[in-house]
Amino acid sequence: MANTRIAGIADVTMDGVVVQLRGELEYGLSGVERTTLVGQDGSADYGEMPKQGYIAGKFADLGDVDVAIFNAAVDVQVVARLANGKMISGSNMWQVGAPPEVSTTDGTFPLRFESMLVETI
Repeated sequence: MANTRIAGIADVTMDGVVVQLRGELEYGLSGVERTTLVGQDGSADYGEMPKQGYIAGKFADLGDVDVAIFNAAVDVQVVARLANGKMISGSNMWQVGAPPEVSTTDGTFPLRFESMLVETI
């Protein structure tokens, strides 16, 4: 069996602009979340609710980057290209959470974008 690269190198673009990824890239595809609904008579059915997808990671605070713009980011296209060849795309994404907090120890900040449309392309 040949060795296959499944993790490691990755890059991210936001509205077509490359942002420097430092690590901890992760994603969750959008879809539905199901829960089991058990009746008192022993019957079981399920309920479904929409689940937002996300793309998140740790990014570099370069000199020309104004991290304040990320807090205002809505309706953003985020694309992540992964080491295993997959591309994850999020449309109409918004940045969630408080304004990014920058670590001056390593010059990084975390970002998380969510949307109802995150898919493998």
